[in-house]
Parts: sequence; C-alpha cells; structure tokens
Amino acid sequence: MSGIYIHIPFCRKACIYCDFHFSTQLEYKEKMVQAICKEIELQKDYAGGEAVESIYFGGGTPSVLSNEELNAILNSVTKDHIVSEKVEITLEANPDDLTEERIKEFKQAGINRLSIGIQSFDEEELKWMNRSHTVDQSVACVKAAQNKGFDNITIDLIYGSKFQDINKWKNNLQKAFDLNVQHISAYNLTIESKTVLGNWFGKGIEPAVNDEFSQQCFEWLMEETERKGFIQYEISNFGTNHHFAVHNSNYWKGNKYIGIGPSAHSYDGKNRQWNIANNPQYIKSIESGIVPFEKEELSINDQYNEYLLTRLRTMWGVDLNYIEKQFGEKYLNSFLENTKEYISNGEMVKNNSVYTLTKKGKLLADRISSELFEEN
Repeated sequence: MSGIYIHIPFCRKACIYCDFHFSTQLEYKEKMVQAICKEIELQKDYAGGEAVESIYFGGGTPSVLSNEELNAILNSVTKDHIVSEKVEITLEANPDDLTEERIKEFKQAGINRLSIGIQSFDEEELKWMNRSHTVDQSVACVKAAQNKGFDNITIDLIYGSKFQDINKWKNNLQKAFDLNVQHISAYNLTIESKTVLGNWFGKGIEPAVNDEFSQQCFEWLMEETERKGFIQYEISNFGTNHHFAVHNSNYWKGNKYIGIGPSAHSYDGKNRQWNIANNPQYIKSIESGIVPFEKEELSINDQYNEYLLTRLRTMWGVDLNYIEKQFGEKYLNSFLENTKEYISNGEMVKNNSVYTLTKKGKLLADRISSELFEEN
C-alpha cells in the first residue's frame, strides 16, 4: 500500500490563493486530533493488512500540531496498521513554525522528511500572498533543519504571480539551489473561484495569470533543475537522485492509500472515497463511530483515464503492456492510434513499450491527457 495521508485542517492565516479545506479556528484542534486518531482505528481494515510505506501530514498546516498531538497520531497509526521499517514520514510545515526546538521535536517524533511551504523568496510577494513568514525565516529554518540532521527536505515555490518577472523567478530558483535541498515542488499560480484571490479577480482587482509568462517560468524551471542535477520525475516535482517523494509517487503510480481527516481522499484501486469537508460534522460523526464519506466506483473508462492522467505527468510514463493487461486490446489500439500525432510533432516519445511526454509535451500535459481519454 502506498500510505496514509492525514489532513490537518488548520492554518494560522489564510493564503489568498489556497482552496484546500482548512480553518483558522485553532480552538478545535484538540478535538480534531482525537477524531483523527479514532478514524485511524475505524479505517484499519481499509488497507487489507498491507504495510504502510509512507505517512504524510498535509493540510492546512500540520506544523501547528503540538508535539503531544503529533505523537498521538503517529502512535495511533503504528497501533492499528503495519508500518514498514523504511516508512517515509513527511510533515508539511511553514517556516515560522520551524524553530530549532520544534525541529528537534519533529525529528524525535520520527518525521524524516520536511515539506516546507516557502512559496517565494520575495518579501513583497509573501506579504501579498498573506504568508506568515519572512524570507529570512525561510532561509534560517532550512539551515536549522539541516543542522538538526534532516537530509530529506523539499520546498514549495509558486511562479506566475504579478510580482514576478523572469529575472525574479530565476532569483527564486537560485536561492532554492543555494540552500542545497534535495527536492523542489514548483507550481503555477492558479486563480480558484472560492479563494480571496478568486474574489479579487472577479471584482477586477487582480489580473489574470499571464499564460505566456508562466510558460517561460516553467521552461526555465525545467532547464535549470536539470542543469543542477535534479530529475523532473513529475510535472511539478524535481528531486535529486533517491529523493523522490515516496508518498506522492505512489499516488501517480495508482497505488492504494487511506485518507484520514476532513476532506481527505482514499483509493483502493477501484473505488474512491472522500470525507466530508466540514470540521464540526466530521468530529461529531467520528465520535459516534461513523466515518462520514461519499464513495465513487470507478468504471473501466475512469480507471483507464486516471492511469493516463497520472502516468503521463511522470517520468515513468504510460506502458503499453500495462494497458493491454489491465484494460484490454480495445484500449491499447485506441491509445496507439490517438498518440500518433503527439509522437510525430515531438510532444511525446516512445522508449520500448513506454510513452512519455517531452519537454514540449509537458507544457500541454493536461490537454494531451484529456484528448486521449475514453468517454463514458
């Protein structure tokens, strides 16, 4: 099994672009942790006894958890699930939470991978995003984590905002390289409707994201990470050798996972389910012994389309042998026919039985995937 995702739905501040489920009402944190521990127990049979290879604390901002709360959740996982000796345990954290004392506590708790939400090394841009940290805090927390023995650190960056030009983006990347982190996740700014930024955009206060500029940023990102020895193993994720995210890689490989907490998703290979995105209702339901989720059974077309969508984003690509074995000759013939134009125009390349996107193709990944989908 790929692992367990634990959604911590709390943040100290709301970033203007974020549409993940969270609350700034931290007074419910203790009850939420108790409910999460209870759900871990309730979901113990979901994995069918398979060993957990990764535990991922996402959010929200998991670094708001106290040491006691973090340990309570981890103890619940080890009590109710088989955990691999080589388990990857990732904690998402904001720089302002990563004091030397907290870093030490995370290390002692068993966290062996930190995902730090830096987003930008530009002070003005951070303020606009409503981030709660400064550039100095970003640099200091990475160095402090390294000094405490963390040798698997990833940082998040965002490109495409109105505050950037190509030189500022190059500067952001260089500062990330200078920190000698093992992994970088970089995302194009998107304007989601139910966010502060979406509201501002709707009122004409904020401009649309410039697609041409975003493409420039992405092209530079691919070139520079490669030059610095990073491998683009997924569209937005770049790791030095042996530092690919185990947890997220298994998402893209279609492996099983359990989602714990409000709004968290689970997948068993053929079905998806997702918990209610409401903190009070989630807590109340779990307290009564019921996991509040909705479920979708994936059709054969759904499974095929998801395989294409996820695998084409990665260096592992789409394997003809897998399509034939898992979905049959009809789907294999459809894929072979529909990919001819992408091969001929240099957006896709074939290596033995595996099809992957070229750098040119990665600029159009979502469009290419959707054009290859089979309709229900």
